[in-house]
Amino acid sequence: MTAVIQTAHAPTWSERLKDAGGVAFVALVLGIPMIGLTTVDAGGMLEVRTRWAALGLFILLSFLGRLLFAALGDRLRARQRARARLGTGKPAAGGQPVLLKALGWGLLGLSLALPLFWGDNRYVIDTATTVLIYIMLGWGLNVVVGLAGLLDLGYVAFYAVGAYSYALLSTQFGWGFWEALPVAGGAAAAFGLLLGWPTLRLRGDYLAIVTLGFGEIIRIILVNWTELSGGPNGISSIPRPTFFGLPFKAPSDDGPATFAGFFGLDYVPEHRVIFLYCLILALALLTNLFVSRMRKLPIGRAWEAMREDEIACKALGMNVTNVKLSAFALGAMLGGFAGVFFAARQGFISPESFVFSESAIILAIVVLGGMGSQLGVVLASLVLVLIPEIGRDFAEYRMLIFGAAMILIMVWKPGGLLSHREPTLKAPSSFIRQSKREAA
Repeated sequence: MTAVIQTAHAPTWSERLKDAGGVAFVALVLGIPMIGLTTVDAGGMLEVRTRWAALGLFILLSFLGRLLFAALGDRLRARQRARARLGTGKPAAGGQPVLLKALGWGLLGLSLALPLFWGDNRYVIDTATTVLIYIMLGWGLNVVVGLAGLLDLGYVAFYAVGAYSYALLSTQFGWGFWEALPVAGGAAAAFGLLLGWPTLRLRGDYLAIVTLGFGEIIRIILVNWTELSGGPNGISSIPRPTFFGLPFKAPSDDGPATFAGFFGLDYVPEHRVIFLYCLILALALLTNLFVSRMRKLPIGRAWEAMREDEIACKALGMNVTNVKLSAFALGAMLGGFAGVFFAARQGFISPESFVFSESAIILAIVVLGGMGSQLGVVLASLVLVLIPEIGRDFAEYRMLIFGAAMILIMVWKPGGLLSHREPTLKAPSSFIRQSKREAA
């Protein structure tokens, strides 16, 4: 018997030039309205002006960038094939997990030290708070998409349910943040069950369409049910969280005790900003601990088994209905908790805060980070939140830079930033040694 070895066809220069020319043509079509044409104020009237030099530079960079990217891709694939032939394609055992753990602990230490070194910089603390909100949302959606393998395009609906639950309970009934938090999370979980029940027989694209419709239904209800949600005007004057009943306000002689007055400090508005950051950090860490613990329980292993092969799970007698409903409910509950914090932080919410683009960003965080990877969600949240902030100096090209960065990440790492996932269960070392001896 002869072995037939197939080698990958190396593209010729003519094929590469043709491919780069196609990319340049796409850059031309997209660049004309985005770069080549601009409007300026000319005496109270809008005048259209052209920027052909900038457009030409953009097309040239796209052409050359495509050639360079193709050359680097060929070299990387050749190196991977060489490693596979030599049997060194996999990293050393235990090397990658140790690095990932070190990276995770480093990010945790940085997040804990952030208020100490940048506590007086409100912009940095606010940006870090936004990152933690998206991390918490990403970990919640990771239960549904990354672990259970159920594509959910309407996750922002649970975010909205949690936010509006707290807003209504606090403004109408006088509930505090900690009183409303479990109730709002339970309401979001109930909506997760409401979504999960009619979608039990759906998979893939059909499930995505249903969840997308559910998210839009929630948003439209919030827009039109003005007696409950305030309609497009939203709900304002939402109470902020307090430190064990001590509000973050300027102390007064006849008013209630405040945080600054109780501890004998000078009133500084940044105290409330730092407290909100510490609060969302604590909630995010509890979320991570909860999800990590759930992965090791039988229900977590059932999620991952269903993600790999649902038909095999049914053949083994697994109750797939309960597994799906638990994933939807727990993921929705975590999204509801994040919504409660969002409403408490902003003090005002409206349906415009819960549009489909938010669901798309949260899903992008899960996919870019690596489906099922907790640390990958953190890295993807940092990338997707910080890139638009860094691009503030390039306001005209902000979304262009954002979209290009997402494309490059997915081309460079199709499985996400951290496609490697630690197995939930590991075989004992004695069993591994025995297996190696038997194989030898």
